[in-house]
Amino acid sequence: MKETSAKSLQDFILESRIWLNHYLSGILRMIILTGPAIALGIRAGIFRNATYRTCLNISGMVAVLAFIHYFLARRFPKSRATSFFSLTALDIIIVYMSLHQVDILLTWFFVPLMGVLFCDEVIYFYAVAVNYVFMTGATWAGTSLYYTRSDFESVRGYFFNVMGGFTIEMLIMTALGYIIIRLAKDNFAKLFQQNEMIQSQKQNEQEKMKVLDSMAGIYDNVNLIDFTDNTEMSLRDPEQKKIGIDMRSQTHTQMSQRIKEHVMPEQMDDFLSFTNITTVRERLTGKKIISGDFVDIDRGWFRAQYITVDAKTDSAPDVVIYTTRNVNEEKKREQTLIRITMTDEMTRLHNRRCYERDLDKLRRKPLEDDFVIFVIDVNGLKTVNDTLGHTAGDELIKGAAACLAITVHKTGRVYRTGGDEFMALVYTDDPECLRKKIHKNAYKWRGVYSRDMSMAVGYAAASDYRDASLDELEHFADADMYSEKEQYYQKAGKNRRRI
Repeated sequence: MKETSAKSLQDFILESRIWLNHYLSGILRMIILTGPAIALGIRAGIFRNATYRTCLNISGMVAVLAFIHYFLARRFPKSRATSFFSLTALDIIIVYMSLHQVDILLTWFFVPLMGVLFCDEVIYFYAVAVNYVFMTGATWAGTSLYYTRSDFESVRGYFFNVMGGFTIEMLIMTALGYIIIRLAKDNFAKLFQQNEMIQSQKQNEQEKMKVLDSMAGIYDNVNLIDFTDNTEMSLRDPEQKKIGIDMRSQTHTQMSQRIKEHVMPEQMDDFLSFTNITTVRERLTGKKIISGDFVDIDRGWFRAQYITVDAKTDSAPDVVIYTTRNVNEEKKREQTLIRITMTDEMTRLHNRRCYERDLDKLRRKPLEDDFVIFVIDVNGLKTVNDTLGHTAGDELIKGAAACLAITVHKTGRVYRTGGDEFMALVYTDDPECLRKKIHKNAYKWRGVYSRDMSMAVGYAAASDYRDASLDELEHFADADMYSEKEQYYQKAGKNRRRI
């Protein structure tokens, strides 16, 4: 049977019906030649009981039947009626030949056998029923016309004897034909189910490959790692050639070995640990993706990722995509955002969030002997705001921030933690000298609205309070700052609570 494009069993049966109808149409046209063939047999003495008129009638009758069926097959190729007609036409031809003593051994069971090919129970049982009716009629008519045997008491007895055998054979053939049709349909149905699964798998694979191809355009390197056959394949390579991975002796893919030549030396151990191919499946179990950021000596930051492609839930993946992508610009933006969130908008110093983060880091390790916490407060800010306006107050805060940044930047970090409050985390062996420098720089400052600046500076050194915690040092520095502030207001002869 010719190749089919059917996507289901029903489509296949319809396609087969079309093909068989055209095929039977061709058979009927060929049977037209039966008349001339019989005529040659008559001339050769083979068909002694046939006549030339019978030959002419056969060819004429078949020609009419073939023409009608040809029209039906062209106009209604899918119709059961077209199939009914072709099978009926074959029965008519057999009846005619039987009644006119054309001794061609064409069995009655040939037509039901043709009906089996349609894999359609309706057509098959039609072929069986019509064939049995024609066979019965032809047998009765033939027996009445040509019966000459003497071993039966009557023509009727001979007829029932012949039809009894035919009927038993027909019943057996009908049952076997039906079984063949059912088995064929069941097998075809299974084949179509398998084909549907194969097509679905192909479609899934094609969709996956489309996704992988699109990924290949996004990433700098894309490797398909298949743990079922232990191979790697670069999707950026036009040939997409698979390369074997020896899991007993090989810990890294060729792609990783190539990339590591450009990794910063201080990150090499982390990179080799992340790209160790023998642990990838275990690390990806139950996950969609794992990633790590590293620095390329020439191109900056890049992100390496292992992405699960094919895995059952909570199972180690069988197929993994290994990618790298340059994220240098992304890192710059990330650092910029971090800097913004950690920076005071007015003074451009570090803000309280940054101060708290740095304190958390310091709490995780012992304090060094030269560590010092400074607490600084601007004196007289309220008076400036009330008398000269908030613009002058802002100028004073910015001036204080500038003085502190210039003084401290080489030894530590300065933070604006409140309106006129500043903190500094410093490493110095002489904190008193640093306090004097802060006062000196503040004394030199001149603004547009304010002509002078004063700051109260307090500190607590780790070397002076060896058993104190970080929070206790901050408390001591704060107390020292307030002590200096009291001295400032007493010396100026002012009430601090009103200023």
